[in-house]
Amino acid sequence: MSDNNVNDSTMPAPARGEEADSPLRVAVIGAGPAGVYASDILLRQLRQKGADLGLGDRARIDLFEKLPVPFGLVRYGVAPDHPSIKYIAGALEKTLDNPEIHLYADVEFGKDINLDDLLQRYDVVLFATGAVDDRPLEIAGHELDGVHGAAHFVEWYDGYPDADQDWPLDAKQVAVIGGGNVAMDVSRILMRRADDLLDTDIPDNVYQGIQGNQACEVHMFIRRGPAQAKFSVQELRELEKLPGVQIVIDQEDFDLDQETIDRAGADKLTRQMLEELFAIREMAEDMAEDGGVDFEGNPADRRFYMHFYRMPAAIIGQEGKVTGIRVEKTKVTPEGTMEETSRYEEYPVQAVYHAIGYKPAEVPGIPYDFSGYTLSNVHGRVTTAPEEQDGRPIDRLYATGWAKRGPVGLIGSTKSDALETIGNMLDDLAASPARGRFAQDRDDDSIDRFLADKGIQPIDFAGWKRIDAYERAEGAKVGREHIKVIDPDQLRQLAHGE
Repeated sequence: MSDNNVNDSTMPAPARGEEADSPLRVAVIGAGPAGVYASDILLRQLRQKGADLGLGDRARIDLFEKLPVPFGLVRYGVAPDHPSIKYIAGALEKTLDNPEIHLYADVEFGKDINLDDLLQRYDVVLFATGAVDDRPLEIAGHELDGVHGAAHFVEWYDGYPDADQDWPLDAKQVAVIGGGNVAMDVSRILMRRADDLLDTDIPDNVYQGIQGNQACEVHMFIRRGPAQAKFSVQELRELEKLPGVQIVIDQEDFDLDQETIDRAGADKLTRQMLEELFAIREMAEDMAEDGGVDFEGNPADRRFYMHFYRMPAAIIGQEGKVTGIRVEKTKVTPEGTMEETSRYEEYPVQAVYHAIGYKPAEVPGIPYDFSGYTLSNVHGRVTTAPEEQDGRPIDRLYATGWAKRGPVGLIGSTKSDALETIGNMLDDLAASPARGRFAQDRDDDSIDRFLADKGIQPIDFAGWKRIDAYERAEGAKVGREHIKVIDPDQLRQLAHGE
């Protein structure tokens, strides 16, 4: 990596004239929310203070996305029954429709292009890669048939290109391990009726699969208590709306001492979440007294069990298949420290989904911090590996989003991440002898010729609009807003007008 550290005093400043006045050239790897927000923030920051920094007020930003379509986790990581979240795609689309931003979808870093290719043509490279895999579940029985990582289930129901077309939904009793939004999404989808999802963008194969879902009990196991739950208030409210689902809780899980309540109440969002949980507790008690109804008082044929203070200890199986789960009861201090109790419970289940965190993707040639599941970086500046030279910054390389901070936080965190990273990037460029102009090849058409010579046909913003128009037209035929295309080859054909 040291060969890429070209930002030093030996590099001549650009000559005055056209090259010195040319826009900054920025390559962004990943066209999900992190990459798109960072691009928008960079352009805004340049307009506000670029001239004062000696960088100019313009940039050419090229976003490289390995999938045939943009928007990353907004399209492929948000549960389909979250339309209030997916409006974000509209805002992202407006940003991509900026003449200073160019989409190169269906171009994979490390395969179609590499770091040297980019550093020759761009002044800086920003990594906004997401996460496509689960953190490993390291308990006995994790290898049994019927144990699934949440990420792969999400890929299936969100129609991720190359995801399995079919998903086994024959388990009547299901365990979900985790206490975050993904765990709640997975639980909710497992409790949904297929027809309830017809006003979403689910592909036909997902609708058909959920029609055959046999789950009538879902048990969600959360290691800590209600005061430390990580899912959002919105997730709880979506849970309340599930038709035909009775929510079952252990009333003892809500016997919180005053110190725990006071600590939780100090944070506004945590306080709102806890208040909602206590409201659900009261309604769940009423449900039980009424003989099993949903929140609207209608008869319930499915039950959702929310278990706090339960940590998975082992998955039980016979003949290689899941038959149950063993959990250990825990105690949690008011400060949130979890303590084990050596008291165990077992529940009969035939499938287990673990939603204990995503693992952001490693990037070829870029140091990775395996302790934090991020690209090795300090405040968005990519560094050498932690064990090498104390994490020395690598010039011209930056990170944002999950690649920078790991798979935590919501859209607000993504924006603040980008603001910090872009601020550091501009400071570094302004402090360089060349005022940030490092690319040897500043020809706007250079990247297009390079990809064409390799036989690569990137999908641009106009191509994405053709895909979007087709999906909406297919949805209109059956009275839906749109229906996702999941076959990558069909996506490419639509994008290229074939």
